[in-house]
Amino acid sequence: MRVLVTNDDGIGSPGLHALARGAREHGWDVVVAAPAEEASGTSAGLTAAGDVRRVAVERLELPGLPGVPGYAVAAHPGLIALVAAHGAFGEPPAVVLSGVNRGANIGRAILHSGTVGAALTASINGARALAVSLDVEPDDERPYWDTAVTVAAAWFDRLAALPAGTVLNLNVPNTPEAGEAQRAGLAEFGAVQSSVRDDGAGTIALTSVVVEGELPPGSDAALLAEGHPTITALRSVAEDPGVNL
Repeated sequence: MRVLVTNDDGIGSPGLHALARGAREHGWDVVVAAPAEEASGTSAGLTAAGDVRRVAVERLELPGLPGVPGYAVAAHPGLIALVAAHGAFGEPPAVVLSGVNRGANIGRAILHSGTVGAALTASINGARALAVSLDVEPDDERPYWDTAVTVAAAWFDRLAALPAGTVLNLNVPNTPEAGEAQRAGLAEFGAVQSSVRDDGAGTIALTSVVVEGELPPGSDAALLAEGHPTITALRSVAEDPGVNL
């Protein structure tokens, strides 16, 4: 099984390295290609640094991954997933693993996630994809990357057996151990939402605020807040037959 491991936190992220090690230990043929610099919040964007027709790529040796090809790419993760599907890093991957992201990707706000964007891009190009995120708060001193990888690895074979184009979104609490992921729906909103204000200086300030009140029962936001890993099957871009035009 040819597997691409990517992310939006950048090629130096320990979460990326942990996920790649987990995939290799599972017996998969792994290649790692990730943004040369952080590209969070880029969704499925196809932006590349420099010339629009040429993307800078640097071959690297990654920590704890001897013999695994590693590439730092001056591009967003969506573009990395796209060019991988066209053979940029060898044989096109049958599976794309995106993460482990530092911070949860839950609710409808996953639309903006570069981690999820890479998985969605991979899916419309014929791969099965799993986005993996760890619910790390900004003040958490220790991210439990191995917990996220252990939970994700339990889905590797199930993912590989699903139809091409399948996309799964996995979120794991930042704890030393976690149980099996529970199936969850997407919350309309998460525990934190964005707030915009005009600061009066010709700029707009974007901040985060904690949402008051109960989270939607059974949603990814609610289950993750209760300490459960969550997994959600996503539908990629498709026509909507329910709209009467």
